[in-house]
Amino acid sequence: MPLDTDRKAEVVTKFRTHEHDTGSPEVQIALLTERIGYLTDHFKTHLKDHHSRRGLLRMVSKRRRLLDYLKRVSLERYRGVVGALSLRK
Repeated sequence: MPLDTDRKAEVVTKFRTHEHDTGSPEVQIALLTERIGYLTDHFKTHLKDHHSRRGLLRMVSKRRRLLDYLKRVSLERYRGVVGALSLRK
């Protein structure tokens, strides 16, 4: 299920790097994290929804690749995103 339009706009404005930014790695990682969180809750009640589980695994892999890219390009931006989304323990 896609994100609610208001929630998506809120996430984009929080993580964007400039005024018209919608595709930077920070924004993409934040949006994927929102969708991953939603699907994680979804699987608590729908245990046998294996088709959506495959989509979840693809999203997690894409977020991992984006995080690796951001870490390689700019360590400060990587640490900022990981800290803001609390992805590491």
